[in-house]
Amino acid sequence: MTRTETDLRKAIVATACALAARGLTHGKSGNVSARWGDGFLVTPSGFPYEEMTAADVVAMTHDGRATGRHEPSSEWRFHASIYLARPEAGAVVHCHSPAATALSCHRRGIPAFHYMVAVAGGTDVRCAPYATFGTEELAALAVTALTGRRGCLLANHGQITLGAELGAALRLAGEIENLCDQYLRALAVGEPVVLSDAAMAEVLAKFETYGVRRPPAASKGRRSPE
Repeated sequence: MTRTETDLRKAIVATACALAARGLTHGKSGNVSARWGDGFLVTPSGFPYEEMTAADVVAMTHDGRATGRHEPSSEWRFHASIYLARPEAGAVVHCHSPAATALSCHRRGIPAFHYMVAVAGGTDVRCAPYATFGTEELAALAVTALTGRRGCLLANHGQITLGAELGAALRLAGEIENLCDQYLRALAVGEPVVLSDAAMAEVLAKFETYGVRRPPAASKGRRSPE
């Protein structure tokens, strides 16, 4: 079913509120966007999520022209850059989740200490170098860190995830936060054992069908076996 712009605006607001409800952001930090038409829709700058409505979401073109009653998120540049670089991306989520932000302050990514790093699309989750928020420099660094990945950390800042739709980007943000928390706990004991490239290649191959649902078989008038 084709989603209307109003539906997508409401979904963006719901996703932003879910970030706070799931402990992935605090206060007015973070931002959410979804591809729409020749541009994208993004949360407004410095707006409390619990007060946000669909009408507060800002429509933007990739070159920075905004339409709406509020200023767009200060991070609109990396949203625009990601959509231009990644045609498969339908949504982008950015948050300052506690564990991801803590790890990013050490300017460390997440190595293959656990096979679930494959959920972001590769053998690790990179940490982009530091750049001032809202700048073209940060946008370029984020796109580079996301090459071949669906998520990355931003040094001294937080994390970014992308997905085909809002739910996928939100779920990945939760996965990355969990991985960062586990990695920080492992580091408290010492450097954890990192899985080999060969081991991760096997995991990535298995992830090709991870979570894929088979279509229901035709019954042909008979009840399917349970």
